[in-house]
Parts: sequence; C-alpha cells; structure tokens
Amino acid sequence: MPRQNFKNHARYIPLWHFITAFAIAVLLIGSIINLVRSTRENLYSASLIVLISLILVVIYWYARWFALRAQDRAIRAEENLRHFAMTGKLLDRHLRTSQIIALRFASDEEFVELARKAAEHKMRSKDIKKAIVKWKSDHHRV
Repeated sequence: MPRQNFKNHARYIPLWHFITAFAIAVLLIGSIINLVRSTRENLYSASLIVLISLILVVIYWYARWFALRAQDRAIRAEENLRHFAMTGKLLDRHLRTSQIIALRFASDEEFVELARKAAEHKMRSKDIKKAIVKWKSDHHRV
C-alpha cells in the first residue's frame, strides 16, 4: 500500500462506490421507465418494482451514512484520548468533528499545536490536512 498523504488519503471501494451505485441507478431509472410504459394490468407490479428500487436507494445511502457516523465517533474519541495522553487536557470543545477527523493524520510531533491552531483559526478540514508536514497514515477508515 503506498504511503498515505494529502493527495491519496481518500479511499473508495469500487464495488460499493461505483458498481453498486451504478446498478441501483440503472434499476431505479429502468423501473421508472417500466412504470411509465406499463399497461393497466401491469401497473401494480411496475409500481412495486419502483418502490423496491427506492428502498434500495435509501438502504444504500444510509448504510454508508451510518457507518461513517460510527467511525466519526470512534475517531473523535481516539483523538481526544490521544490529546489527553499528550497534554492532560481534552481537545478544545469548539473543534468540529470534521476538524478532529482531519487531525488524525497529524504526527504526534505536530498534533497538539495543529489542534490548537485549528480551534483558534477555525481551520477547514482540508486546510488542516494541507498543514500536516509528517503524515500519519490511517488505513482503517473506509
């Protein structure tokens, strides 16, 4: 696995992000076309197929969303513990979750100072990541 940095830290799972999303989109579009073109006798089954397609869209969206929220909470707790172990204090309560998620890539040498700057200057997560000199990889987030 290549060394992680700002340019390559985002992770995509091709089967989930591209193939499954594309297949669900095709199913939804196809089911809507089928519903529009259906005769009166087929209206019920065509409607059920559209409903199933919509349910799949919702499941696809929330499966990802719930997993990311759980990971966000875990990262927030880990980085709070990391900051506490280094300073004896919790992270600044004004830091947003997105900022804390970005801080997880900072090495121990720059973590505390970067966390302080992020809180004081209300840095965006992208700017926090760009400010990191010594990148700490995170290969567990999906």
